Amino acid sequence: MSSDPHGRMVGVEDEELPRKRGGGCATALLTLLTLALCGWAALSLASLDRDRYTVAVAALTQYAVVAGAVLLLIALLLRRWLNVLVVALVVAALSYYVVPRALPDEVPPAAGAPLKVMSFNAYLGRADAERIAAEVRRNRIDVLSVQELTPQLVSRLEAAGLFAELPHRVLHPGPAGEGTGIVSRYPLRELGEMPETVLAQPSALVDLPGRDVELTAVHAFWPMGESGTGTWEQDLRALPGPSRTDRARVLAGDFNATLDLTRMREFIGRGYTDAAAATGQGLLPTWPSGWFPPPVTIDHVLTSGNIRPEHYRVLDVPGSDHRAVLVTLRVMP
Repeated sequence: MSSDPHGRMVGVEDEELPRKRGGGCATALLTLLTLALCGWAALSLASLDRDRYTVAVAALTQYAVVAGAVLLLIALLLRRWLNVLVVALVVAALSYYVVPRALPDEVPPAAGAPLKVMSFNAYLGRADAERIAAEVRRNRIDVLSVQELTPQLVSRLEAAGLFAELPHRVLHPGPAGEGTGIVSRYPLRELGEMPETVLAQPSALVDLPGRDVELTAVHAFWPMGESGTGTWEQDLRALPGPSRTDRARVLAGDFNATLDLTRMREFIGRGYTDAAAATGQGLLPTWPSGWFPPPVTIDHVLTSGNIRPEHYRVLDVPGSDHRAVLVTLRVMP
């Protein structure tokens, strides 16, 4: 019992009890957002990315960590403890899954021949040929993988002096985004295009001093088109797996896939190493070069056969919507 300002006694039921911050609408909205976060995380964590729509959302999984952290802060401020628990568990699971890409592998220094690889999507042949040639010279690139290589871009690259720097070439130019090529400081022996792929994906043996390296210039079909993910999945399946004879093998190009996508993880899990993730740069975006849509990492350099990634970075090239990927590899004898 207590008294009111006039001295009258009133019951506890007449008192205004403390209420949680926010109301029922806030709780309902927070719960919906929590469920959405759980669904977003499940696409990658539970391998539910099976069509072009779920693939598109799953490709942005690294952003779910940030979204989850914001949602966790809101739940804490509103004191919705069940939401706090669920969101905290989801954020922890996503962090365990995503954060290692930003942490370099701990490996001892190794002897071996260095191989500097650059991979670049030229955006329908519109990229600045002078800038490409200049970056190849400045960074002493040994092998260049170019996607969306058109005949016109080949002519501009020759005029820019690229083939004087990298005289050996296996080029399959084509209209729009169909062409792909390999240009090298070392002699090349073409191994043939990958079968059953829409876009050109040539392979060549790079004659390094001491050991040959097999390199495939990758350009998997876009998984968001009207054909859905079927063609894209077929392109990934057509790529060579790690050599059973321990041949040094490098796949460099535009996979149109982030490390969050189930098919990409399964492919790498066959025995490849992603150079960006191994060097702690796995969250550096490669497409688009601007800020919309949210930038993601879809260009990769994968290695197998006793090749160790040592340095990795990306750079912008005018005229393209992709960033170029530069990797220094150590090819063990």
